[in-house]
Formats: sequence, C-alpha cells, structure tokens
Amino acid sequence: MNKRFLPTLIVGLVGAVVGSFLMMLYASSHFGSATGPDRTPPAVAAVPLSGVSDQDRIVSAVKRTKSSVVAIVEDINGQQYVPADPFFQQFFGQQAPGTVQHYRGQASGSGFVLDSQGDIVTNAHVVQPESGAQITKMTVVFANGDRVPAHVVGANVGSDTAIIKVDNYAKLPPPLELADSSKLEQGQWAIAIGEPLELQQTVTVGVVSAFDRSEPIPTENGSVIDFKGLLQTSAPINAGNSGGPLIDIDGQVVGINQSTVKSAYAQGIGFAIPSNTVRSVVGDLLKHPGIHQGTDTGFLGIFMADLTTGVRNQIGYTGPGGVAVQQVFSGSPADQAGIQPGDVILEIDGKTYDSRKSMHDYISSKKPGDTIRVNVWSQGMKKLVAVKLSETPAAQPVSQEQQQQPQQQPEQP
Repeated sequence: MNKRFLPTLIVGLVGAVVGSFLMMLYASSHFGSATGPDRTPPAVAAVPLSGVSDQDRIVSAVKRTKSSVVAIVEDINGQQYVPADPFFQQFFGQQAPGTVQHYRGQASGSGFVLDSQGDIVTNAHVVQPESGAQITKMTVVFANGDRVPAHVVGANVGSDTAIIKVDNYAKLPPPLELADSSKLEQGQWAIAIGEPLELQQTVTVGVVSAFDRSEPIPTENGSVIDFKGLLQTSAPINAGNSGGPLIDIDGQVVGINQSTVKSAYAQGIGFAIPSNTVRSVVGDLLKHPGIHQGTDTGFLGIFMADLTTGVRNQIGYTGPGGVAVQQVFSGSPADQAGIQPGDVILEIDGKTYDSRKSMHDYISSKKPGDTIRVNVWSQGMKKLVAVKLSETPAAQPVSQEQQQQPQQQPEQP
C-alpha cells in the first residue's frame, strides 16, 4: 500500500509546484504593467451600472426627451428711435434729433412640453418683447417640423418663467418630468437642449457647477432684475437656448436655461432656474393666468450699505451696529415713512441686523401688505416708525454701487 501511495503523493506535489509557477508567470506577464514602480496596486475604476456608460445614458436621455423640446418663433412689430446724427449725443451729451421708425422682426427661444393639455414652459423674457414692441404671431415648432400657433397663458417676470399653450394639437409629444432640484449634487451631469441661433435640436453637455446663485441682469431701460436661487452650469447656453430644459442623466428636467455670462475672462458660466422654482411658479400661473410683474415679496424701497469705517465717517454714526440707508426710492414705503439717505436702521421688529444681506432677507420673507416696525437712527436722533410693505418689483433701478462696478453681468440669450 505504501508503495502505491508514495508515487501519487509525489505526483501531487510536483503538480502543485508547477501550477504555482505557471500562475506566477501569468500574473507577471498580465498585471505587471498595471502596478507602479512602488508596487502600489492601481485604483479600481467604477464599473458602469448594469454595464451602461455615462455616455450611453446621456445619449438615451437626449433621445427620450428631445421630441418634447420645442422652438418658439415670434413675429414682432415695434418702433425704434433713429437719431439724425449718431454723433450728436456723444459730443453734446444730449439726445440727438431724430425720428421714430416702425419695424418688423422675429425673435426666437426654446421651451418644453409641460402636460398633455398643450401647456409649454419657457422664459418670461422669451414672451415679453422690448418695450414698445408687440408680438403679432407666436408659433411653436415641434421636432417633427409641425408649426402650431400658440398664445401666452401667463408669465412671472420676477422668476423669468412663463407658460404658453398650443390648442388641439393631436401629435403633442409626451410631457417632460420635473426633477427635485434640492437633490442635485455638484458635479453631476447637466444637459442643455434647445434651439440656439436657430439651430434646431442642439445639445450641449456640462455639469452642475454651483447652487443658489444671485445674478443681477440689466434690462433695456437701465433697471436690473436680481434673479436669486439660480443653478450654475458649465453646459454652454447660447442665444435661442432661453426657455429650453436643462436635464439630468435620467432625462428629468432640473432647470430652465436662462442666462449666461459673456466675458473675455470667463467661460462655461451659465444659469438655469431650478426645477423646484419652476414647479412652484408654474402651478401659480396655471391658477392665476396673466403677466405678473412683481415677486410677491415685501418691499421697503431702499438701497442698503454695510457700516464700514468709510460709511460711518460719512454719515457721522458711532453706534454699535445697524445697516445704513444709501438710497430711497421715491414714493416707496420707506419714503412715505420718512426714512432718508444717511439714516441707519437699527432694528426691525425688535431684532438687530449688522449686514444688509440679513436685513434684505428678512424684508423679502415678508408679504406685500405686511407691516414692520423699524427703529431708525437719523442725524443723531432715534425714532420708531411703522412701515407697510409693498410688493418688490421685478425690475429695480440700479444702485450707485452697481453703476460703479465693472459691466460683466449675465445676459439673457
């Protein structure tokens, strides 16, 4: 028996040694180049979920949603002032003599299908032409080439959100789904779809760059609309993209493409209205159609300044805290209450404030018609006034501070 067992044992040991040697040769030839000179194992790349790459998911998301993205084309009648001598104002500082001429033109933007009733979401500035101009015809161009008449349901200028509608269109594509923008992560994919420069069905890709941006955008009459809570994205947004959807990798709408920074010093800075804001505003517009110029927030009617050393010296204030009044809008609640430039607001409703942002946020949290109690320092005297707030207009005059800042503000494409 021992004679039969010994050869078997020897053969097994030899097989084990040969097998180990062969495995070492295979590993050195197949994995040697994957390790660094310090013998550190390489980082393990994440395996795409279910074998699907991000690129495949982006392509799939675009295919599923692009039929629901539309172009909006408008015929516009307006008038413009044409100076007889364009150099007159440059040399003499006065408006040059001239004539008012009528013109006809076209404007375009983007949008996306909201529901099965024919409602389409876009930007308010897409459906609001320049002052003195009028939209005589609005047409929605679908991905299949159909051109369907449309009309405005409502617009909220303060949030730059609008709804237009096509009636009785039998081939309406499926509505897009609004995502929960509060769950977005910085760095996740962002895909913009729209009609930039009249190039139909254009797709650009970037990431969600940042949240809660506040961007003042100048209007044609010299005022500013300060849009708050915007998403920042690196997905390129161009003229005609306005109103189109910014979607995620799953094809859900995370925002409405709204504006972009045009600067020689910056690239890839675009802004979108978050989907949660869109959901709230759209719901209100469907219940209360029409053009809403205000923002439904409390308005005191002042420009504020933090109490820097320079400001203190200028107004002669030596107190411990507060916020200085820089400018007062004529006819505003502050003006009617007797608040003047150079005053210092010490308290509102019994609470002290040391920064203009915190004070602005508190006033904006109030509703039009609310009354606040303001403790004011004015030329060495203290007074308590009750102020009934009005509604914050969407477009506001430019402050002296904003006028002095470099003009690199965002613009609406």
